[in-house]
Amino acid sequence: MMFWYGGSWAWWQAALMWLIMIGFWGFVIWIVYHFVVSPIRGTRSEDRDDSARQILAERLARGAIDVEEYRRLRDELDQHRSVGTGATR
Repeated sequence: MMFWYGGSWAWWQAALMWLIMIGFWGFVIWIVYHFVVSPIRGTRSEDRDDSARQILAERLARGAIDVEEYRRLRDELDQHRSVGTGATR
């Protein structure tokens, strides 16, 4: 037969086939993980704002800041929340 010249695969051809197959299935698994699990675990900006408020309340409870400072920082957080950016100055 004309197509069976040599009779077997070279070792590097089999290794290349296995590497490509492992890479392909790794990519498929990563895509599934990215589109299924990642949105579920993602943090929302509301969660970050709530955690900032919680830290601020804890600082007030510990006595690290006074009531006036608490109100000023709380109003600043509310201002940033209404703008829609979570960034600070």
